Amino acid sequence: MTTATTKAGSAWRNWAGNVTVRPVRSVAPATAEELSAVVARAASDGLTVKAVGSGHSFTSVAATEGLLIRPERLTGLRSVDRAAGTVTVAAGTTLRQLNRALSAHGLSLANMGDIMEQTVSGAVSTGTHGTGRDSGAIAAQIRGLELVTADGSVLTCSAAKDPEVFAAARVGLGALGVITAVTLAVEPEFLLTAREEPMPFGRVTEDFDRLVAENEHFEFFWFPHTDSCVTKRNNRTDGSAAPLGRVGGWVADELVSNGVFGASCALGRAVPAAVPALASLAGRALSARTYTDIPYKVFTSPRRVRFLEMEYAVPREAAMTALRELRAEIERRRLRVGFPVEVRTAPADDIPLSTASGRDTAYIAVHMYRGVPHRAYFTAAEQVMTAHGGRPHWGKLHSRDAGYLADVYPRFAEFAAVRDRLDPHRVFGNDYLRRVLGE
Repeated sequence: MTTATTKAGSAWRNWAGNVTVRPVRSVAPATAEELSAVVARAASDGLTVKAVGSGHSFTSVAATEGLLIRPERLTGLRSVDRAAGTVTVAAGTTLRQLNRALSAHGLSLANMGDIMEQTVSGAVSTGTHGTGRDSGAIAAQIRGLELVTADGSVLTCSAAKDPEVFAAARVGLGALGVITAVTLAVEPEFLLTAREEPMPFGRVTEDFDRLVAENEHFEFFWFPHTDSCVTKRNNRTDGSAAPLGRVGGWVADELVSNGVFGASCALGRAVPAAVPALASLAGRALSARTYTDIPYKVFTSPRRVRFLEMEYAVPREAAMTALRELRAEIERRRLRVGFPVEVRTAPADDIPLSTASGRDTAYIAVHMYRGVPHRAYFTAAEQVMTAHGGRPHWGKLHSRDAGYLADVYPRFAEFAAVRDRLDPHRVFGNDYLRRVLGE
């Protein structure tokens, strides 16, 4: 019989380095039963409880000074049900581990975000998404959840079993319990052809609706201070695989997108006046390319340059207006922005706190290289996005509170009612949840 491993007093820091906490103790359980015991004990000791993933949230959504649940022993595929088209995976499994395991079984997720370092539970709890015309966030692919609630009970839920909890917990912010396993819809592994192509800002914004409608997955990056964008179109193909060559892929994804870009960001931090010229060079550095591979090798790419990020979900029909307004604000305020702005889409879903809840959505993400002052830029971006009813990504920096969020999420009260039922004493609470969900 295994037992949870416990540490006392060791600091935890997120990937970006902007959140650091020192919990009273941290525990790495290997089973739901072990987790149940440590949650019940913490509650009786008057400690708050939070679970962390790999630390890729920029907010303090997982921070606690009480009991910190670490994910490293809750890993692996639990089961594969080919007839149902589902897999059940332990919550601490990283998306990299999950994708490799799925591929070994000839299976794939329909859609995913652009990195694989996150844990499954962390990705779903904060609403991690990729881009898709018809396929939504990872949370929209959930078919069942297992979580430990505030009294130590192990609760399983699905659309058929405890549907109110299931609806809310698919994007639960860690406020309803600690997820121990997730059942996800999967399908036979397929091939995607990626077409990456530079395109002028005016053309992308004018043709945005058409580009979204004509492609299964469309996204683009705009380089501030320039008219340069890089577009990416991913579509399924019945053809054969034609992956990136090892050398060519390394040059584009590692040398240029990480090595050279990281050096450019460091220079811009040291010499802010150089940022527009550096942005112009970066916008011209990436050339067109086309390749075909299995999904996770197309959807994801390495992200080694560290940054801070804010992302807002706006109604899709407002996206290009908001982006043009953001561009005008950058120039009006004479901001120096060395990181590209990322634009993605998602269809409406039925998850109460999903950023795509009830409306077709576009995401506009702004970034700043770590160590560069970001507040003026992020404040300007937030003012633009909130004027369009924008919803902030739960794991990325923002200043919104429960008063604002209750207005932009029609099902906010529904989530709050489930939270009141499952965690009336706020065992899973912290300062961030008090701000965004209220007491």
